[in-house]
Amino acid sequence: MGTVPSSDGFRQIHRHDGIFQEREHDSYKASDKPLEPTVCSHCGALFHAGRWQWGRAPENAHRSICPACHRIQDHYPAGFISLKGSFFQSHRDEVMHLIRNHEKHEKQEHPLKRIMDVEENEGKSLITTTDIHLARGIGEALHHAYQGTLEFHYNPEQNLLRVNWAR
Repeated sequence: MGTVPSSDGFRQIHRHDGIFQEREHDSYKASDKPLEPTVCSHCGALFHAGRWQWGRAPENAHRSICPACHRIQDHYPAGFISLKGSFFQSHRDEVMHLIRNHEKHEKQEHPLKRIMDVEENEGKSLITTTDIHLARGIGEALHHAYQGTLEFHYNPEQNLLRVNWAR
């Protein structure tokens, strides 16, 4: 991956996997790094050594809200995962278990990768996430485990990823 300046002032990431190219202008990413150490007053994640992580915050830590909690508070997801199909209906619990396990694994290492909500509507489910990479990873995990049809729709202007999986 390489970073290249663009004419609109945003840095553009060139991906070599062919899925999508991401423009780094997420309004939920602070333009300046928080002071170190900073602890999220909502979830307890700690900003230390240049990244958000889980850990014990020192008593003198600054307090702020992490980008994931900010998205959750604003109800403004970065990822949308749409699930549908007869296979999904008959194996819903198993599929949702895989999704929750994937989130749990990702969240252990990356506190900003979280599922925000799961909405059920007429045999379909819509899962919202705080991070586009979590949405993509969940889609890939579903496709790897159960095959089916997997589509990605990335909107660089909004830093938003829509994942559709059906089987």
